[in-house]
Amino acid sequence: MERVNNDIYFNSIKSKRNNKNGFKIFLIFILLICIIIASFIAYSTYKNGWGLSGMLATAVGHNSETRETLEEFKVLILGVSTDISAKLTDTIIIASYNPKDQKATLLSIPRDTYIGRNKNNADSYDKINSAYKNGPEEILEEVNNITDLNIKYYVVIDTEALVELVDTIGGVEFDVPINMDYDDPTQDLHIHLKSGLQTLDGKQAEHVVRFRHNNNGSTYSYEYGNNDIGRMKTQREFLIQVLKQTISLKNVFKINELVDIAYKNVETNVSLSSIKDYIPYIVDFNTENIQAQSLPGESKKINGLWFFEYDRTKTRELIEEMYLSSDSENDIDEDFSDENTLTYTSSTEKTSNIKIELLNGSGKSYNLNKVTSILKQKGYNVYKTGTTATISKTEIRNKKNGSISTSNDIKEILGTGVIESNYDSSSTVDYTIIIGQDYDE
Repeated sequence: MERVNNDIYFNSIKSKRNNKNGFKIFLIFILLICIIIASFIAYSTYKNGWGLSGMLATAVGHNSETRETLEEFKVLILGVSTDISAKLTDTIIIASYNPKDQKATLLSIPRDTYIGRNKNNADSYDKINSAYKNGPEEILEEVNNITDLNIKYYVVIDTEALVELVDTIGGVEFDVPINMDYDDPTQDLHIHLKSGLQTLDGKQAEHVVRFRHNNNGSTYSYEYGNNDIGRMKTQREFLIQVLKQTISLKNVFKINELVDIAYKNVETNVSLSSIKDYIPYIVDFNTENIQAQSLPGESKKINGLWFFEYDRTKTRELIEEMYLSSDSENDIDEDFSDENTLTYTSSTEKTSNIKIELLNGSGKSYNLNKVTSILKQKGYNVYKTGTTATISKTEIRNKKNGSISTSNDIKEILGTGVIESNYDSSSTVDYTIIIGQDYDE
């Protein structure tokens, strides 16, 4: 049997067909080992925990303490379009996974984020997506400069990969947030989708993540998060649904097809040896544990052009709350000085000072009074209330860069909720909560 090379890099596969076959064999071999272990090494599997996760852990030589030694895995995800000649990236997301607490994060970076040094001479090349022209390493460096995170890995995903992936898993069920009606003949891009829950095929999936605005100039609503804020939110929500449906049991035996898609359309510096230790624990991951945020800041005109200018202080606070913990301190840039030390207000933030806009999207009128009463009992200032379109999941939108601790406190009070960054310097409230149909289920 051909020896499997665990240090194969995806981005070298196109020129090394023999390595491609070797990696496939390795994955199939792992699955076979799982079956054998389930039958003949029951005791070891029991020590690691029953189920697929335990079998995989045993297969790769883990013991009950291995998980505690693994560091949080961070990677920069870049989405590029095949039909665009300019080397730009439409999607920039930092993704992380921590096997110790089974938590994951998605942090969106607006593609128009200003990275220039002199605002008087700012031009389109000072937008972060332009850094991709010089390769993924440069845009990775820029992201690390913004976040002070020492991210080592990147994954560049061609939109063709998304199209093929979605078609391979039989489509993705997704709640399209608005009617999408956009045409760009120069890119042969024609987006025509109705809002609502539906199963999207690969091409429709590409349209959803690329959509910015309609032909008439309208875009996502203010409540949802307009313009690029809404676009990034849709990308994150769709990515979560793709992940959830890809790792489902029905797709386990499509592993060969999924690996082929990765080889053809993914460029990365992640080696198999870098991620194999995380595989046993990812299979048990619950996508409800994903925390989604976007870089804080606001759109501004600089030298006559529109940019997204990130807020340095608020970014540091967000990074601390999302990533800085006792087990991940080594992943923070060592150049942090005392004056750059991150601070946040979760321990001192008084609930009575937090203004909340409460909107009822559950379809049940009594929920508005019920949640209003609960929040007031906990000391929060329910500043204004109203009704909005029905949504399936409750949303907690951070409008003024309140601490993640406060967001989590609100989520715990409600017993449900998806936490979203929806920064708006002109907002009169600190949080907007939209009660979804999941609230009283």
